[in-house]
Amino acid sequence: MFALGLTAVLSLSLLAGCGGGKNNNAAGGGDGKPGGSASASAGASASAPAADSGSGSGDSGGKKKFAIIFKNTGNPYGEKQMEGFKKAIEEKGDEAILKAPDQPTAEAQIQMIEELISQKVDSIAVVANDPDALQPALKKAMNAGIKVLSLDSAVNAQSRLVHVNQADPERIGRTLIQGVSEMIGGEGEIAILSATSQATNQNTWIEWMKKELEDPKYSKIKLVKVAYGDDLRDKSVSETEALLKSYPNLKGIIAPTTVGIAAAGKVLTDKGFKGKVQLTGLGLPSEMAEYIESGVCPWMYLWNPIDVGYLAGYAAEALVNGEITGKAGEKFTAGTLGEKEIVADGDGTQIMLGDPFKFDSSNIAEWKAVY
Repeated sequence: MFALGLTAVLSLSLLAGCGGGKNNNAAGGGDGKPGGSASASAGASASAPAADSGSGSGDSGGKKKFAIIFKNTGNPYGEKQMEGFKKAIEEKGDEAILKAPDQPTAEAQIQMIEELISQKVDSIAVVANDPDALQPALKKAMNAGIKVLSLDSAVNAQSRLVHVNQADPERIGRTLIQGVSEMIGGEGEIAILSATSQATNQNTWIEWMKKELEDPKYSKIKLVKVAYGDDLRDKSVSETEALLKSYPNLKGIIAPTTVGIAAAGKVLTDKGFKGKVQLTGLGLPSEMAEYIESGVCPWMYLWNPIDVGYLAGYAAEALVNGEITGKAGEKFTAGTLGEKEIVADGDGTQIMLGDPFKFDSSNIAEWKAVY
């Protein structure tokens, strides 16, 4: 199924690189299959520095202002996510404001939210460093008439109108356990290298990993540690080294964070643990290609972060333009991703991008050039 989609998508990416009007999907598009989305051409048409920038020169010329706040600077995943957001907003003829703090803290994001309220932006999309701490600032924004949504890492339902989710959290968590179990032959110690301890997306995936491990078929697998690298490269390296030292019988590491999995891949490579400790998780193909090709990471998963941002951009536009209010059952068109429906999500609602996609030695050479 994916082989046919891959061929089509690579053809589209070549067209995009030559100025063609089509877009392609590098992982987990709206229908869970590669093809027909925002992805690679967004990188060619939009530059998104992971700091504080706008698409205009100061005078928006009457354009509506749409802001996105990522977790922190220096994160390639976040840079790609903001690329997609910027592309969507500019397709609608409006202004994108891209922001990210130096450190992945709620306090830094709160300060940015306050600044955006003062700037009277039309919408704020936030990738939350904490699900609850942003609530007072985001409620203040909504009371000021600003349309608030979260993406990737959610804020609580009271702090947003809708959430944009990368993929089904249950399927992500269960798939990661199934993957590592296959890698280690269904037996041995495993550890999880996460981002921050407050990251809602990471914590939800980890809960589903633990639920999957409750199945009797995993009785010989033991989760010994959940470590946190805070989505910082150096700390993720240190945490990986600590896992290897503390658990000499460790057989597998799951890193559901693009920063963490790349750091773990480097440590396992540099310290000669290829074949001794298996690695999987969620990673960027361009960063993980060398580890997949070498066998340090037999395979991994991800959706396209450009598409996550692109979908959030169109959701923000639909909220501001009154096409949707964030209620379950509402539908809107998200550019090249097609029609999307808002569904229930606990006390709130969400928009689902699609399924995660598996990257392995059979396809990584093609995908590493896409994103």
